[in-house]
Amino acid sequence: MRKVLLLAAVAAAVALSGNAYARGSSYGGHSSYKSSYSSGSRSDHNVSGYTRSNGTYVKPSHSTNPDATRNNNYSTKGNVNPYTGKDGTKPRDRE
Repeated sequence: MRKVLLLAAVAAAVALSGNAYARGSSYGGHSSYKSSYSSGSRSDHNVSGYTRSNGTYVKPSHSTNPDATRNNNYSTKGNVNPYTGKDGTKPRDRE
């Protein structure tokens, strides 16, 4: 009985991780785009480098996790990207 429960738990974990990967596996028509969302307390994730259809290589980077606001994004005014040191330039919500 324990083996059956363990097998069911492993199968459920694999199925759930497959769904999470499918969400981040394609962006803008580029199947090589990958990201890994953190389930912990981190508010950002790594974005793997990829090659665009025109042959341009996009370097790996970091991005804030998606949510309903722009105010906590690295690129928003008043914020600084901790990885590059650049100030945000995009307007905040309701500006």
